[in-house]
Amino acid sequence: MPKIKSILNDNLTTLNLLFVMNCYISKLLNLTNLEISFNINFGNIKGGNVMSNVREFKTESKQLLNLMINSIYTHKEIFLRELISNSSDAIDKFNFLSLQDDSLKTNEEYYIEISVNKDEKTITIKDNGIGMTEDELIENLGTIAKSGSKSFLEKLKANSDNINLDIIGQFGVGFYSAFMVSNKVLVKTKSPYSKIGYAWESNGEETYSIEEVKKTEHGTEIVLYLREDDDNEKFSEYLEEYKIKDLVKKYSDYVRYPIMMDITKEVPKEDNKEENETIIERETLNSMIPLWKKSKSEITDEELNEFYQYQFHDYEGPIKAIHMNVEGSLNYNALIFIPKKAPHDLYSDKYEKGLQLYSKGVFIMDKCKDLVPDYLRFIRGLVDSPDLSLNISREILQHDRQLNKIATNLEKKIKNELEKMLKNDRDLYIEFYKTYGVNLKYGVYDMFGAKKDLLKDLILFISSNSKTFTTLKEYVERMNEGQEFIYYATGSSIEQMDKLPQMELLNDKEYEVLYFTDDIDEFAINILMEYEGKKFKNISQGDLNLETKEEKKELEKKEKTFKDLLSFIKDSLKDKVSEVKLSSRLKDSAVCLVSKDGLSFEMEKVLAVMPGGNNSMKAERVLEINPNHNLFKALETVYEKDKEQVKNYADLLYTQALLIEGFKIEDPIEFSNKMCDLMIKSAK
Repeated sequence: MPKIKSILNDNLTTLNLLFVMNCYISKLLNLTNLEISFNINFGNIKGGNVMSNVREFKTESKQLLNLMINSIYTHKEIFLRELISNSSDAIDKFNFLSLQDDSLKTNEEYYIEISVNKDEKTITIKDNGIGMTEDELIENLGTIAKSGSKSFLEKLKANSDNINLDIIGQFGVGFYSAFMVSNKVLVKTKSPYSKIGYAWESNGEETYSIEEVKKTEHGTEIVLYLREDDDNEKFSEYLEEYKIKDLVKKYSDYVRYPIMMDITKEVPKEDNKEENETIIERETLNSMIPLWKKSKSEITDEELNEFYQYQFHDYEGPIKAIHMNVEGSLNYNALIFIPKKAPHDLYSDKYEKGLQLYSKGVFIMDKCKDLVPDYLRFIRGLVDSPDLSLNISREILQHDRQLNKIATNLEKKIKNELEKMLKNDRDLYIEFYKTYGVNLKYGVYDMFGAKKDLLKDLILFISSNSKTFTTLKEYVERMNEGQEFIYYATGSSIEQMDKLPQMELLNDKEYEVLYFTDDIDEFAINILMEYEGKKFKNISQGDLNLETKEEKKELEKKEKTFKDLLSFIKDSLKDKVSEVKLSSRLKDSAVCLVSKDGLSFEMEKVLAVMPGGNNSMKAERVLEINPNHNLFKALETVYEKDKEQVKNYADLLYTQALLIEGFKIEDPIEFSNKMCDLMIKSAK
């Protein structure tokens, strides 16, 4: 010890001597690894007294701080969210402890205050929360990734089984986001358990300092000294009142304590209304109480509509709002909205699905896509849960069972609400379905039909009977006695399908037909396969088997009689068709084109126009001719007189059938010329 006194008394200020002293103390105290490093600060050596208040961070600080500042956070603007969240946590802690410690009870109002100083280029965030002692400053701010909030909760949970305290800090890195925009951070703080206050200061590199300060009230004040503007970032923008207001509204609007700020305003003078004067008025920037945390009975439709229009920038209210408040093993609140009109880019690659995500009222991310299945990509809304596992930057959600469970619950809830709408307000459901029905049908088809049982009762089709929407369940309930299939037609419009030659037999026998107008329809039905034991049948595909035994015998007899004619027509058309046969489904029309089982005509058209579509994928064509039509009788006559002429007739019949089915013909000019030739010959 005499050596130490000698060094102090001689007021030695050289770096080497101080280093020797530091080593001597370490050896004297038998410390091999000093937790606090005695860095040199010559400004703290006064009158022969060494006041070493500069310390090193307890981790490999420089590298880790660089990671905190430059890598973890995607957007620099979230620094304000993090610091406000810390202030909110500090107030939560003080409020909770005051309920147990009478010495902390106070009548003061809790607050978070933000102020800017453009001259000094500083932003200050102040609160009257729990504050910190010197040891807590060292422990919480001197150790990166050491979370005071997490430690606080752990201590509480160790002593109580019923803790309901929302504190968002988990990793202890949020504070360091301040260095993304600051080249120096000053923290003035006082704990109610400390008689004096302390100032913590650092430039975000290797060291920090702690000094005593005069501070009478508990709480914390953080001063950010902003960086200079550069080519990549305009840090001075954070000194503007409008920017602070925007950031609070975006990220911290639902923090439970008032976030206040003095706002500059221009108002008319009292003595001269024609002139304005500048005043400073204190405003509360956040709304504090999230709408979604209120009970359903407390929320009006007007409030829901206004919230939706403001939050999601829509000029009209939603077609449906769904409110969820779930408590149990997993706690969360949710507000889900179905917009009246689909976004213009809903089906483009640029559209991003997802719900806004909050944790304890603090905004985490804008589009959490994992909460929304693809077929519900049109929904908007938010989820707020205190139970979610956040990653270190609090920006992205870790994939965990809580997230999956919330997503599953939301999907079931939306499905149940849609079922209620269909049952109780059919007109509203049809309005919804006209906009988003194709999405539900995609949900049936997607993932090889994994959701088909969930969605099959929500899909609708226009019926040939009423020309209105019907469910599959309603169709099955109306089926004729002994009817084997659910019949459907495919086409571009109801009017076009109504006139299909294939409809003639169904109409004659009074069978109801569902009209498929969307590209996805037939793909979805093929995945669904059946409904309540009834399989689906395309009226333009395969045999319908609706003839009586007598009708079948009569048709077989005619096919034998005209076997040579039918074979000649088939040969004339070469590989355009796989078969030419007499039709049992045609009543008034002369001809129609049907496909064999497998790929249908509509599927062929859809696949052809898809990106990278394969035009070689063709449905197997069958040309059906009405044996009772006058045109067939004319074919008989021509075949007997001039077989070669039948080739032209065959080509015209095939082209006519193509046009009826909505296919483009390869050579319209040739078709027109053949029509003219036949008309001329028939006139002679």
